[in-house]
Amino acid sequence: MKRTNLLHIALLALIAAVGAWLVETALVSAGRAAIVPPLTLAIALLVIAVAVVAAAVPVRRVARGKPGARVDPIYATRVVVLAKAASLTGAILTGGAAGILAFLLTRPVIGVGSMVPAVLAAVASVAVLIGGLIAENMCRIPPEPDQKDQ
Repeated sequence: MKRTNLLHIALLALIAAVGAWLVETALVSAGRAAIVPPLTLAIALLVIAVAVVAAAVPVRRVARGKPGARVDPIYATRVVVLAKAASLTGAILTGGAAGILAFLLTRPVIGVGSMVPAVLAAVASVAVLIGGLIAENMCRIPPEPDQKDQ
């Protein structure tokens, strides 16, 4: 599996930001309420970010050759896939939260209590993105000494 490409992350975030802004604009222009992420979303995203990094710690110990460290290969594969999924999902959620923030900031009147949850959701989404990238990096096997020159 290849490492997550930063261009893909940026593209996903941009598409999600534009999509969220368009959805918010369509809802408000139709006379409905704008979407405001709940505070519990930020808490859940932070827990997910920590869990992804914590799941990668045993794999890192084995990848770095710590004596006595063992991990099931299926577990290691699942952690790598989880880390990649977390980074891509974090990019989409970051873009969505940025789109919501952009929409809220362009309104002449901002609803009471809508800015703080949107900012917290954006920060927690970035935490999931970074946590996924860190976990993915933790699962990398260092190159063999004879392969460093290639």
